[in-house]
Amino acid sequence: MPDEKLAKAIHSRVRRDILHMLYQKDKVSVHEISKTLGITESSASKNLKLLYYLGFIDFESKHPEKFYYLKIKEIRELFDVYDKIVKKMKNMQK
Repeated sequence: MPDEKLAKAIHSRVRRDILHMLYQKDKVSVHEISKTLGITESSASKNLKLLYYLGFIDFESKHPEKFYYLKIKEIRELFDVYDKIVKKMKNMQK
């Protein structure tokens, strides 16, 4: 089910951060993701593998690294709405 795949993809803060990075840049390596997000390369790879399996991203190999990119560009629109909702919810808590 596509809706379940989307929910699984954005459930994790790390995966949301990775998707944010990928819509801000054309292609990103595992090393760059781990360095920018302050996570291990193993953790970055694990989350990238899941996002790839779910169909949100793809990669191209340029020895010695893989560079990941978004397959579904509309994810940016989802995050624009997501960020607005989170901001409103935070303001409601004040």
